[in-house]
Amino acid sequence: MTISAVLLAGGKSRRMGEDKATILFRSVPLWKIQLELLRQLEPHELFVSARTDPVWRPADAQFVADQMPSRGPVSGIAAVLSRISSDHLLVLAIDMPFMTENYLRGLCERVRTGSGIVPVIESRFEPLAAVYPREVCHDVVATLSGNDFSLQSLISKLIAANKLEPVQVSKEEKALFHNFNEPRDFKSSCR
Repeated sequence: MTISAVLLAGGKSRRMGEDKATILFRSVPLWKIQLELLRQLEPHELFVSARTDPVWRPADAQFVADQMPSRGPVSGIAAVLSRISSDHLLVLAIDMPFMTENYLRGLCERVRTGSGIVPVIESRFEPLAAVYPREVCHDVVATLSGNDFSLQSLISKLIAANKLEPVQVSKEEKALFHNFNEPRDFKSSCR
C-alpha cells in the first residue's frame, strides 16, 4: 500500500495571534519541523494544505487549497483526499511538534486496504495525526455540504462504517499530541 502525507496549515491562528507555521520552536519554524518529520516517512506524495499557498512551502511539497468555504481541517482533508494517487493519506497538523517518526510509522504500518487508523485519547479522537483511506473522500466531502463540520462526528461515522480503526493512545504517547494554540503553550513547553 502507498501512503501520501499532508501537513495541515490552514488554520487562522486566532488564539495564537500570528501564523503558527512560522513560529519558532527550539529555534526552528513549526512548518520545517513537521515537513521534515513527514519526509522521514518517505511518502508517495507530500502536500501542504492551507487557505493560500504559503511563502515557506518548499518545492517538494505540493500546495492544495482548502475546499471553500473553509470548514476547518475537514476542508483541507477533503481537498487533499481528492488529489492523492496513493491508497492512504497521513494527516499531520502544523501545531504538534512533539509527534515522532516512530509513532507515525507505527500508524502507517497498521492500515489495511480500504481502512485507516485514528488515535484515541480517552474517548476523544485525534484526527489531525491519523491515516485515512482514499475511499473516505466522498464521506469527507459530504460532511462539507452538511451542517455538522465536526471531525469528531465524522470520525465516529467512519469507524461505524469500518473505514477507520480507532487505536488507544498510551499514557506515554499522550505527550506526542500536545498542540500549540496560544503563546503560553510555547512558554510552558520550553521550560
